Amino acid sequence: MSPLQQDTASFTHVFAAWWRDQRSRHSLPATFRALVQNLWEFARSSTPEQRRRRFGDVDFDFDHHVNTTSATVSWRDRLMGTFSSPYQPTDPGLFDEMLRAVAADFHSLTFLDLGSGKGRTLLLAANYPFRRIAGVELLPALHRIAEENIRNYHSPTRRCSAIEAICSDARAFDFPTEPLLVYLFNPFPESILAEVIIRLEKSVAKHPRPVFIVYHNPLLLNVITRGRVFRTVAATHQYVVLANRTS
Repeated sequence: MSPLQQDTASFTHVFAAWWRDQRSRHSLPATFRALVQNLWEFARSSTPEQRRRRFGDVDFDFDHHVNTTSATVSWRDRLMGTFSSPYQPTDPGLFDEMLRAVAADFHSLTFLDLGSGKGRTLLLAANYPFRRIAGVELLPALHRIAEENIRNYHSPTRRCSAIEAICSDARAFDFPTEPLLVYLFNPFPESILAEVIIRLEKSVAKHPRPVFIVYHNPLLLNVITRGRVFRTVAATHQYVVLANRTS
């Protein structure tokens, strides 16, 4: 399958998942209204002024000769993001703050970013002594950029070299059975997040081990906590850190 065919298939997949999620919770007229609202938001975000604003996050890219900014995301991928979660790179300073809130020995943990986009968080995690680092991204175009960024990234403070980018649907991803730090930047609509968390809970039950979740922009926190497997250990208005009850 060519890159264009992959991207087209991904858009169909994302839109179909969004439509099913909306129809499971709303009437058909309400779903059409939500569709129009999403397309309107996409049109607003495509104006020259909004694109200039997205270039405000390029300092990290200039420093490390990579491409993780949201400003260069193609219109097709931004449209897909309208129906799943728009690509937003994590601020480096906030990332460091979030990891300081995790009371754990990183040497024993695998860092896993679900919805890893262009891979900025994978590169930021490389400055910590994780056992290994992996990112899961649905959109092939963003995944290809992440692979290139991993190859090009250089930092004098780097402490982990085992980095992998995986192009996959998070709902079909088999969680590694080692201790984990799972990073989420609000990457999924509610129904998809629920499926992913159920898979993670089943993995923890089958293979008991410490698992931490760093949830950035925690709009759907109740989806993670309602299973009572994970409890909050630190929280601000920007993020929540959770751990399973056996860790």
